[in-house]
This record gives sequence, C-alpha cells and structure tokens, in this order.
Amino acid sequence: MKDGQEVRRVSTAVIAGVCGLALLTGGGIAWWTANRSPTPADTQSSAQTTAPPLSPSSVESPGVVIPVPPPNPVQVPQVQTPQVQTPQVQTPQVQTPNALVPKSPQPKPLPQTDVQTVQVYWVKDASGKFEGVPTKVAVKQADKPDAALQAAFNSLLAGPKDGTVSSEIPNGTKLRGLSVKNDGVYVDLSAEFTSGGGSNSMTGRLGQVIYTATSLQPNTKVWISVEGKPLELLGGEGLEVAQPSTRQSFDKNFPL
Repeated sequence: MKDGQEVRRVSTAVIAGVCGLALLTGGGIAWWTANRSPTPADTQSSAQTTAPPLSPSSVESPGVVIPVPPPNPVQVPQVQTPQVQTPQVQTPQVQTPNALVPKSPQPKPLPQTDVQTVQVYWVKDASGKFEGVPTKVAVKQADKPDAALQAAFNSLLAGPKDGTVSSEIPNGTKLRGLSVKNDGVYVDLSAEFTSGGGSNSMTGRLGQVIYTATSLQPNTKVWISVEGKPLELLGGEGLEVAQPSTRQSFDKNFPL
C-alpha cells in the first residue's frame, strides 16, 4: 500500500513539473517575441494582417434596415365604362331606274277661270234725288272687252240683289247689242228702255247706262241706240241725249 502512494506522489510531481515547464516556455517565447525588433518580412506580414478589412460584398454584408413610412392609401379612380352607342344602320335606298318605276298618273291641272271685275251702277234715293251707287260684279275673264261689258249689262238689266239700291231701267229691257270700237262703246237697247217714268227716272236710267258702259275705261265715249236707232230724246218730256255721251257730259247736263 505504501508503494502505491509513492507512485501517485511521483506522478503528481511529474505532472506539476511538466506544467510549470510549459508555462515557463510559453512566457519566455512571448517575452522574446515582444522585445525583439521586427524584420521587414514581419512588418509586411503585419501590414497584411492589420489591413483594414474589405467592405463586405453585397452578399455577405448584413442587410441595413431603413425605416420606410407606410404608403398612403392609393385611391383608385373609378373607371366609367363608356356607353357604346350602336350606330343605326341605314338601309341604302336603291334607286330604281325611272324606266322601271311605274309613274303614277298626275292629275291634270284644272283650268283656271280668270275672273274680271266690272262695276254696275245702281241708284239710291237721297232726299228726292237719285245717287249713283257702283257695285263690283265678278265676270268671267274675256279676251275682248265686249264680252266683259255684255256680262255687266246682263247683270244690270237683271236688277239689283241688294235691297238698299234700285234700278230705274224698266223691267223687260233687253240688250240687243254691244260692241267696243276704237272711238267708243256702242250700246243698243230694246224699246222698253224708253217706257214710263218721269224726268228723274229718265235721268237715273240714262246715268246707269253711261257709267256701266264706261266701267272699264272711264273716259271713253258711249253711243246709245234703241231698236237700232240713235237715242236723241228720252221720255215724254223730251230729255235730250247727247251722241256720244261721256261721264263728264252727263254730270254737266244731268247732275244726279
């Protein structure tokens, strides 16, 4: 048992000695390294060793976190869908040649009846005297004035339709003939024209004939005949009739 304890003591001492030797050797090497002057090779090695580290690559460097403010909410504009208007398709009108289109019968223009206005003269009693009253009468347009005046005399001899006027020409008087010539108007009346009535009636009927005969041309001359003979005296009192007569001569000789 004593031999075992001695062996342990020797081993412990050996271990302690080895450790001390190691510490002493390491301390000497450190002191010698620190105190010796550096050689150029060491300086270069040291420079290479102490060189500043290169900036890390983008791959190896740690990412830098930069605070970014939260983005404002983006307002998305409302897109209005355009209303597509469907174009109206107009059917082209095919023009058929006139030769193929049946022409509708066009109404024939109605014959236009031209109307001419003439004046027929009536009389009206005004305080015991006769007053001439012209009345417009529409007659058919005629190429010659003879026809227009004949229509006017037919209306005159038929009598007035207006009750406010009258005629001094005796009933039954007829127009035997009427013609318009270069020197005036020729009127031929039936014998009834000279029958009955006093001087005022004779004056009135004579004025009616003269003014109606000159309704188209007021300044023309009038020749008056009865049964084809020139009328020189009218009535029982012998009212003298000038041949030819005019409006001016009648107003001068027989004022109404």
